[in-house]
Amino acid sequence: MGGGGVKTLDTAYVKPGKAAAAAGRRECQLVTFDLPYLAFFYNQKLLVYAAEDVAGGGFDGVVGRLKEGLAAALEEFYQLAGRLEKDEEGVFRVAYDDDMEGAEIVTAAAEEVAVGEVAAEEGTLKLKELLPYNGVLNLEGLHRPLLAVQLTKLKDGVAIGCAFNHAVLDGTATWHFMTSWAELCRGAHSISVPPFLERTKARNTRVKLNLSKPSDAPEHANSASTESNGDAAPPALREKVFKFPESAVDQIKSKLNSAAAAAGDSKPFSTFQSLSAHIWQAVSRARRLAAEEYTVFTVFADCRKRVDPPMPETYFGNLIQAIFTVTAAGLVLSNPAEFAAGLIRSAIESHDSAAITKRNEEWEKNPIIFQYKDAGVNCVAVGSSPRFKVYDVDFGFGPPETVRSGSNNRFDGMVYLYPGKTGGRSIDVEISLDPKAMELLEKDKEFLFMDA
Repeated sequence: MGGGGVKTLDTAYVKPGKAAAAAGRRECQLVTFDLPYLAFFYNQKLLVYAAEDVAGGGFDGVVGRLKEGLAAALEEFYQLAGRLEKDEEGVFRVAYDDDMEGAEIVTAAAEEVAVGEVAAEEGTLKLKELLPYNGVLNLEGLHRPLLAVQLTKLKDGVAIGCAFNHAVLDGTATWHFMTSWAELCRGAHSISVPPFLERTKARNTRVKLNLSKPSDAPEHANSASTESNGDAAPPALREKVFKFPESAVDQIKSKLNSAAAAAGDSKPFSTFQSLSAHIWQAVSRARRLAAEEYTVFTVFADCRKRVDPPMPETYFGNLIQAIFTVTAAGLVLSNPAEFAAGLIRSAIESHDSAAITKRNEEWEKNPIIFQYKDAGVNCVAVGSSPRFKVYDVDFGFGPPETVRSGSNNRFDGMVYLYPGKTGGRSIDVEISLDPKAMELLEKDKEFLFMDA
C-alpha cells in the first residue's frame, strides 16, 4: 500500500444494550469443540468498503452508527462481550456481566491509502495495520475482550478489521454475527436470525485444562505469537489471492466428473471436492515434492449437521473438526485429479456422528492443545468457505470491495476460500506458501485453468 501509515485516533468499548445488563451475569461452558483452539491466535477478518461520504465528514457518523449497531447485536451475541474464565475445577467458560468492558473498538485513519490499494494488496503483512490483535493468542481472552474491531478511515472509504477469539466461535458463527450486526446498522429493529447459544447441547463433557496464561500454551505456539507483533522476523511466506471465475470453477468440476464417470465412478464430486483436489495437486507440483514424500490435505469441516442430534445452522460456538487425508505425493501427482478428489470425499463422508464422537472421546481422555499449524507435513489446509455470504455484510454503504483474512493463524499451505465478488459460483482462493513454491504456482497454467 502507498504511504501514509495508520494513525490510531481513539480506543473505546461497546457493551450490549440495557436488556443484557438487566439479565445479570451469564455463563456458558466451553466444550470439546472449542477448547483445542485456545493456543490458536484470534481469527482476523478485514472488510473494505468504498464510500466517499464515509471518507469525508461522514466518518464520525459511520463510527457512531456501527457502535450503536454493535451494542444492539451484542444483546443477542452477548458472549462476544464477555471474557474467558476458569471455574473452580479448571473448566473453561465464557462469561458476561455488566461489569466487563465489552468489545474493543479502535478508530484510526489512513487517509492517504485508497480502497483500491487495499483491495489489490496480496500480502497480509501490509494489511496488518488495519487489523487488531496481531499475534494475540486466544488464551489471552482471560484478560482481553473476545471481540476487537478497528474502524479505519481511508482516502475513499473505510476498512473494518475484526479479531474474534477462536475459542468462542468458528467461521459459520462469525459470519452469522457479521451479517446480523450489518442488518441492525441498516435500520432493522432486531436481527432476523437469533443465535443458538446453548453450546453444551452439542457436547457436555467437562474437560479440565491446566492453562491460565499464554506461557502455559505449547512453547511453539507461544513463541509463534511474536511473529506478527514485531518481536521477531515473520515467517518467510508469500500470500496471493487467485480469483477463479464461475467459468473456471465449472470447468474444473465438469472435467473432473467427466473423467471420473468414464472410469466408472457414477457419484459426482462437489464443487468443494473438485476445487480442493485441483489446489492440492497444484501446490504439490509447486513444492516439487518427491514421489515418496507424504502430503496431507486438511479441511476444517462444519459438524452442525453431522452430530447426533444435529445442531441448528445458528449454533453459536465452534462446531468444526479438522479432517485429515494423508497420502504419498507421487500418488497425488501421477494420478488424475479425481484420485485426490476421491480421497477428500471419502475422508469427509466418513466423518459422521460416530467418528466425531470417537474423536471427542479420545481428546477428552488426553486433551492435547495443538498449535495453529499442526496440520501435517507438506500440508494443504482449507479454512473458511465459499458458502459464507461475506458480500452480504452491508452496513448501509454497500457490499465490501474485498474480504480478506489477517496474518494470524497462517502457515505454509494455509488456504482460505471465499465467494468471488463477481457472484455466482466464482471463488477466491487465498493461499500462503513458501516463496519459491508460490513463484511456480503463479506460472502454473494448469492450475490457473487458462482455457476457462
